[in-house]
Amino acid sequence: MARAKKREYGNDDIRALKDEERVRKRPGVIFGSDGLEGCEHSVFEILSNSIDEARAGFGKLVTVTRYEDHSIEVEDFGRGCPVDWNSAENRYNWELVYCELYAGGKYDNSEGESYEYSLGLNGLGACATQYASEYMDVTVWRDDTRYDLHFEKGRIVGALKKSPMDRKKTGTTHRWRPDLEVFTDIDIPEEWFRQTLRRQAVVNAGVTFRLRIQHGSRFETTDYLYENGILDYVGELAGENPLTTPWFIEAERRGRDRADKPEYKVKLSAAFCFSKDVSLTEYYHNSSWLEHGGAPDKAAQRGFTWAVDAYIKKLGKYTKNESGIKWQDVQDCMILVTNCFSTQTSYENQTKKAITNKFIQDAMVDFFKQQLEVWCIEHKAEADRMAEQVLINKRSREQADRMRQNIKKKLTGTMDITSRVEKFVDCRSRDPEKREIYIVEGDSALGSCKMGRDAEFQGIMPVRGKILNCLKADYSRIFKSDIITDLLKVLGCGVEVEKHGKELNSFDLSNLRWNKVVICTDADVDGYHIRTLILTMLWRLTPTLIREGYVYIAESPLYEITAKNKTWYAYSDAEKNRIVEELDGTKFTVNRSKGLGENSAEMMWLTTMNPETRRLIRVRPEDAERTAYYFDLLLGDDLAGRKTHIVEDGYKYLELADIS
Repeated sequence: MARAKKREYGNDDIRALKDEERVRKRPGVIFGSDGLEGCEHSVFEILSNSIDEARAGFGKLVTVTRYEDHSIEVEDFGRGCPVDWNSAENRYNWELVYCELYAGGKYDNSEGESYEYSLGLNGLGACATQYASEYMDVTVWRDDTRYDLHFEKGRIVGALKKSPMDRKKTGTTHRWRPDLEVFTDIDIPEEWFRQTLRRQAVVNAGVTFRLRIQHGSRFETTDYLYENGILDYVGELAGENPLTTPWFIEAERRGRDRADKPEYKVKLSAAFCFSKDVSLTEYYHNSSWLEHGGAPDKAAQRGFTWAVDAYIKKLGKYTKNESGIKWQDVQDCMILVTNCFSTQTSYENQTKKAITNKFIQDAMVDFFKQQLEVWCIEHKAEADRMAEQVLINKRSREQADRMRQNIKKKLTGTMDITSRVEKFVDCRSRDPEKREIYIVEGDSALGSCKMGRDAEFQGIMPVRGKILNCLKADYSRIFKSDIITDLLKVLGCGVEVEKHGKELNSFDLSNLRWNKVVICTDADVDGYHIRTLILTMLWRLTPTLIREGYVYIAESPLYEITAKNKTWYAYSDAEKNRIVEELDGTKFTVNRSKGLGENSAEMMWLTTMNPETRRLIRVRPEDAERTAYYFDLLLGDDLAGRKTHIVEDGYKYLELADIS
């Protein structure tokens, strides 16, 4: 079949997206994504306009309603968005606001026009959200007139409706539903609305943000209000026993990001305190939560670290040759919320999650240095407590770092492992898909397993006695155990430790040296105990090995039954009874199997190590979880739970109890 000829790519193939297409076909360019996050940002664009009005002193209430049909309503009591005829532009203002990107009333804020500090300066938000909506209804009250507009899929339907009002009222209400043709998901969670309005209440002191969530025929209503803004918020976070009293600082600066750039104004404010229990840093700029920080985060790191370090030096708290503190040491015991406004702002992108203004960063660094210096003088007792806690954080971090380095050295022995791990017996094969490691109980089992194995693909790792209970022990104690670290080195895959940083949490399944990890212990109480300890260790430090099916338990026979020069092995009482029944009338002997160390090499190969005849139980995640649960129940700190278990289930194990 002849291949279809490709169509030519010519001059007429270039086209420009018009009007609503610019948003509807490429929402990610404006909102950051075409998914739920982008949809959430489109809501915030409308909310931002109401926030700007309230902060400018027009209205002290903003109401947001989440309807069950995924439509949203934002109502404010500001001056009302101008939507009537604009003689300067020779167009209606509603066309400029809702149907024209890069049109708005906030471009001259540096000259002190309608908005001095505005959340949105680009003139995109209202128009972009309207373009991305299935429908949008706009109602404006101003100039003793009610104005109504209706849009569908980015286009006006009908015309601007005007009607006189009987009473004096101002404000703007938007109700719209994000369009599933634009966004892949419009089901914005309730929690997003709660978090967003709470954050706006924090940074807009004295403004009430009312959230209404529809549940059938009723509406759940919640008001968010912080009369003193970020100061009240920091106090709320700190709780009843902060290390220092929450403190508020503020200042104004003027400057420019570059010599050839225009000068602009920035209003700086922050609230902070120090705490042993809570650690949090949040940055806001022009009411927008800076999830990724940018300039304020860099400024806090430089300013606070410098000021606290200088104060510790002044107190003479550093020991001889001791290194200085780091930002992490301060941050770990500090609650800091900044709330800044500027007449010019450089965001990383339209989603406003980080700012990049060089002048703002430099101004905030100096601001933090000066204010912290003053605070340390005026609140010496509190400053002393802060300095002491920061030093504790620093020294604890350094000790943990040293421990991680030592552990890392212990666990990264990849070369000449035979000489590094005592009594470890390797196999000849270097193919991880074929290799098996038997974890055995003591030197006696090592000897019989070594003689009974296939040296081509089976390695032996003995454990000496009962290893540490890893379920209860902290990591520093765990990794002091040579038995555990040796075993981890033999495995080769590292450890999974969630809370101890990248250096220690170095698990890599591809580095596992074995296809099977076989726990092989005696079939008695001590053997079961050791098996449980090893299993618990693997579940605590390398759970992926269990989840991926690499861990096995080797069953060892309980009985050896001999008749007429033939031997049977029974792995349970039921199996023994069945064999005995089959030998009815035949003279036989039954011997209780001794420990693995007493088995001959032939018996070890036949019963425990030969892939054709051995019995291996693959450990499943639920097995390990259940084992860990009962291990914790019986040997952990839950005394009440252990007593209840013994009362309810102890009778089942009386025959096994050693009470002689």
